[in-house]
Amino acid sequence: MTIPSTVKSLLAFDFGTQSIGVATGQRLVGTASVLPPIKARDGIPNWDVIADIIKEWQPDAFVVGIPCNMDGTESEMSRRARKFGNRLHGRFNKPWFPMDERLSSFEAKQYAAELGHKGDYASKPIDSLAAQLILETWLALHPI
Repeated sequence: MTIPSTVKSLLAFDFGTQSIGVATGQRLVGTASVLPPIKARDGIPNWDVIADIIKEWQPDAFVVGIPCNMDGTESEMSRRARKFGNRLHGRFNKPWFPMDERLSSFEAKQYAAELGHKGDYASKPIDSLAAQLILETWLALHPI
């Protein structure tokens, strides 16, 4: 997949049914940072909140984590994540790129534990940390 050179800044999303993790990153430096997660109801976010984030960060494109099964096949959640990516594109007229996110939540939990997270993911979610890891992986695969 060839990424246009005009794609320099990105927002990444770790799709979930109750919470959607968000991160921002730059291709020039290849790094990403977490943003506050977005609440969702059965996978449907408040699109006004997403519009505000897009207005503030002005990304050129989106990356959406696709939760594939360990054997690489699609799951119901991966289909829903792709639908979310398509809706981002349709609403905001910016390209989106899928990123296999197998084990990103596991990796995010390990990293959070190293930083002192006590495992209470309901009160201290790690969805945006997962989005950061998804985006950093994507950035490593698609440098400028």
